[in-house]
Amino acid sequence: MEKEDIYMEADPIQLPDNAFRELGEDEHYRPIMHPAHDYREVTPYSVSLGLILAIIFSAAAAYLGLRVGQVFEAAIPIAIIAVGLSGALKKKDPLGQNVIIQSIGACSGVIVAGAIFTLPAIYILQAKYPEIVPSFLQIFLSSLLGGVLGILFFIPFRKYFVKDMHGKYPFPEATATTQVLVSAQAKSGSGQAKTLVIASLIGGIYDYVVATFGLWAENLSTLATSWGTTLAEKTRLVVSCNTGAAVLGLGYIVGLKYSFVIFAGSIFVWWIIIPLMGTYGSPELTAMAPTAIFSDYARLIGIGGIAMAGIIGIIKSWSIIVQAAGLAGREFRGGVSTKATLRWQRDISMKHIVFFIVLALLAVLGFFWAGVLHNFWQAIVAWVVVTVIAFLFTTVAANAIAIVGTNPVSGMTLMTLIVASAIFVAVGISGTSGIVASMIIGGVVCTALSMAGGFVTDLKIGYWLGSTPAKQERWKFLGTLVSAATVGGVILLLNDVYGFSGPNALVAPQANAMAKVIEPIMMGGDTPWILYMTGAILALILNWLGVPALAFCLGMFIPLQLNTPLLVGGAIAWLVSTRSKDSATNDARRDRGTLISSGLIAGGALFGVFAALTRFAGYEGTSPFNELTQQIIGVGVYAALILYLIWDSMRAKKA
Repeated sequence: MEKEDIYMEADPIQLPDNAFRELGEDEHYRPIMHPAHDYREVTPYSVSLGLILAIIFSAAAAYLGLRVGQVFEAAIPIAIIAVGLSGALKKKDPLGQNVIIQSIGACSGVIVAGAIFTLPAIYILQAKYPEIVPSFLQIFLSSLLGGVLGILFFIPFRKYFVKDMHGKYPFPEATATTQVLVSAQAKSGSGQAKTLVIASLIGGIYDYVVATFGLWAENLSTLATSWGTTLAEKTRLVVSCNTGAAVLGLGYIVGLKYSFVIFAGSIFVWWIIIPLMGTYGSPELTAMAPTAIFSDYARLIGIGGIAMAGIIGIIKSWSIIVQAAGLAGREFRGGVSTKATLRWQRDISMKHIVFFIVLALLAVLGFFWAGVLHNFWQAIVAWVVVTVIAFLFTTVAANAIAIVGTNPVSGMTLMTLIVASAIFVAVGISGTSGIVASMIIGGVVCTALSMAGGFVTDLKIGYWLGSTPAKQERWKFLGTLVSAATVGGVILLLNDVYGFSGPNALVAPQANAMAKVIEPIMMGGDTPWILYMTGAILALILNWLGVPALAFCLGMFIPLQLNTPLLVGGAIAWLVSTRSKDSATNDARRDRGTLISSGLIAGGALFGVFAALTRFAGYEGTSPFNELTQQIIGVGVYAALILYLIWDSMRAKKA
C-alpha cells in the first residue's frame, strides 16, 4: 500500500497488525488518529483533569512509597480513570484528550521516583548530623529542575526511539497503557474490550489477594523447603520466582529474546557470583545469607555493568546525538521548516529546545550556587557533573524502559552519587555540607533519568495512537511543576508527622540505601570500586560477544524472583506464536496474548494501589497456612494463571 493511500483511510478502532512488529520494506505505520487531521487533544477538560490526577497520584505515590515502601506505576491507573470518565461523560472523540490526560498525570510517578529515592536520605542522616537542615525550596527545585532536564534532553531522541526503532523494542508499559486507551475506541461489548477487561480483573484480583491476604506465596523459593535451606547454607544457591500476574504479563510483552538475556544476567549473579562469594569469600561474606550478599555486594557489579552499558550505548548512538545537534543547527540557520511535517511527527522546534536547555542549565547552576553550595567554583563542578551524566544517561534510561519496562534509575543514581561524591571530595566538598550537596544534586539526576524513562513511554503511546508530540511535550512541563510541588510538600509533611528514623519511622528503602553509601564517602570511608569495575569490564566483554549488555546487567541488578517470571512470560509468547503452521494464525495468537498480558499488567497496577491503601489502613492479612503450604498453593495457582494465558491466547483465530 502506498504511503498516500494509508492516510486516506477512515480512522480504525483498534491498533493495526504492524503496531508491535518491525515494518517491512516500503511498509508504513498508520496510527488510529489520522496523521494529517487535527483532533481535540489539549482542552480545558484534558489539562485540568491531567493536573488533578498528577496532584492526587503524586501525593498518593509519595505517601505510600515512603510509608509502606511500595512504589506503584501511575500511568496505567490514570489511563483507566481517563477512559472511564470519558465514557461516563460521553465525550466525543476522547482518544486525543485521554492521551494528554495520561501524559500530564504520569508526571506524578516519575517525579515521585526521582524524589523519594534520594531526598529523604537528607532527613535520615539529619538524625545523626543535626546541622543538616534541608528546605522545601531545595527539595522542590531539585525535583522540578531534574524533571525539566529529563524532558528537554529526551525530546531530540524521540524520533529515534519511537519511530525509527518501531517494532525493535517491546515497550511493555506503553503497550499495556495503549491497549487501555484503545479500549475506549471500541464498543464496550466488543471482543477486544471484553478480553482486556476480563484479563484486567483476573490479574488485578489475583495480585490483590496474594498481596493483601497472603493465601499463597508471593515469591516461590527453594528457601521454603528444608533441602533448599540446606543447599543455600552449603552453596548459597537459591531459586526463586514471583507469582504475580502483572510480572508474568510483562514477560510476555518483553518476549523470549530479551527476557532470556535478562534472566541470564540474573542467574550469573545468583548461581555463580553469590555462591563463589558465599563459599570462598571472607569470613564476613561466608556468614551472610544469599539475599544479603546480593544487596550489599553482588548487585553492585550490576550497577557497574549498567553504567558501562550506558556508556557503550552512548558511543553507539553518537550519530543520533550528532544528528539531533545538526538539526538544531540547521533550524538556527533557517534551513529546516516544521510546517510541512505531519502533525503526528511534529515536535517542539529544535531551536526552542536548545534555548530552553540553556535556560534550564543556567537555572540549575544558579540553584547549586545560591541554594546548595554557596561557592561558585564548586557549583560549576557540580553543574558539569549533573549536565554530563543527566544528558548521557538519558538514552540509557529510555533504553531500559523500552526493553523491560523497568528503569534502573536507583542503580544509575547510586553510581552517579558515588562518582559525583568522589569528585566533590577532591574539590573540597565534604562533611555534612557535602552530604546535602550530594543528595540534592543526586535528586536532580535521579529525577532527570526517571523523567526521560517515563517520557519515552508517553511518546510511544502517542506514536501508536497518533497524537501530536509537540502538545505532549509542552504540557509535560506543567505536569512536572505541579508534581514537584506536591511531592516536596508531602515529603516535608511526612517527615514532620512520622520522621525517617527511629521507631515507627517511614520505610524509604531506596533513600536508606543512598544514605548508607554516601555517608562513608563524605565522612571518610571505603567505596567498593573493584565491584563496579568488575561490572564495567563484564559489560565490555558482553558487548564484544554481541550480547545486549544493558539487558544482561539489568538482570544482574533486578532481584532473581522478578526476572524468573519474565522468562516464563517470554517462553509463553514464543509458544503461542509458533505452534501453528499458518503464520496468520500465529500472529493472531501472539496479538491476543499481548492484549491479555496488557490486561494482567493494567489490573495488577490498579489493584496494587488498592493493596497499598489496604496495608496503609492497618490491615495486615495473616495467612491461615504455613510457609510450605503457601508455596504449594502458590505453585498450583501460578500454574493455573500460566495455563489461562496460554489457553486464551491460543483461542485467537486469524482475521
